[in-house]
Amino acid sequence: MSASELDGTPVIGLLSKASRVVYETSFVPMLALNGKVDGASLDLIAKDGSKVPVLLSAETTGSGKECRTTIAFLLADARRAFERDLAKARAEAEAQLLLTQREGKLREQFVAILGHDLLNPVASISSSVGMLARESLSETGQEIVELTQGSVKRMSLLIHNILDFARNRLGGGIELNMSDEAVLETEVRQVVNELRAANTDREIQLDISLQGTVRCDGPRVGQLLSNLLGNALTYGDPEHPIFVNLNTTDEGAFELGVRNAGAPIPPSAMERLFDPFMRSTNHGDQMGLGLGLYIASEIAKAHGGKLEVSSNDDWTTFTLVVPPGGIDGQTDSGQGETAIGGT
Repeated sequence: MSASELDGTPVIGLLSKASRVVYETSFVPMLALNGKVDGASLDLIAKDGSKVPVLLSAETTGSGKECRTTIAFLLADARRAFERDLAKARAEAEAQLLLTQREGKLREQFVAILGHDLLNPVASISSSVGMLARESLSETGQEIVELTQGSVKRMSLLIHNILDFARNRLGGGIELNMSDEAVLETEVRQVVNELRAANTDREIQLDISLQGTVRCDGPRVGQLLSNLLGNALTYGDPEHPIFVNLNTTDEGAFELGVRNAGAPIPPSAMERLFDPFMRSTNHGDQMGLGLGLYIASEIAKAHGGKLEVSSNDDWTTFTLVVPPGGIDGQTDSGQGETAIGGT
């Protein structure tokens, strides 16, 4: 349509039926209210009856007889095609993300089920080896039994770490059975004695100074200590002893620390030390899943505490600090099972 043919034609006469509705009910009121409208999406009707998508902008200047409204049309085919492609790409990305999340959850559920099912045969092996250890064995047989017992304990710890990781990822959190009973000292001594027996060539010194009872989940703190102590045995200098200390502070908090000599933790590793599957790259032993410190950190958080670390050329020290009363400052006695955390 030529300029002369457009002369005198009302704007609404150029619009499709649907665009006329938008023009009358939205475009015109907005123009009257604001004095301008930018980028309204409408369709013009061409001379052959086809629709021409445009972006319509308008501005009103002056007043009274001097009032003038200027309208500009911008062909919108390219922009609309871009918007369609963008919407399609977004929908595909969201669908792929949803699929990935579902697959990830299925994998985590599979890992949780697998870990749970592995506990029964491991318990059976442990029981059988324990019975065998009470028999009269040769020196070689006794060494094999002790080696097997150490391997079973390590396997059991790995399985429990996997189960805790899967439970955390699936929203179950770290389960705690809080108690005021004097079980913490017994649990700590048991863990230290087990690792001493499995590492007869290493020196582990234990110092305990507790005042009264400590409210916590004793077995969970034992699991945390086992992870920290296992880490110290792996990365610490075998020529120096490992120090484990358990004490209560004047404020009523309790602290559990593990200190070992050896190469310091690099600053770059410090930033991700408690991330899952994080393993040291400056040590030849790459066994394990890299879940030990992550699970230890989650156990600390579940108790309302924190796991601190310091490392220099002389010592690397991990310290669990739990405030008085444990979770949220609770001070009531007795037992109660709870699930804390989740990532």
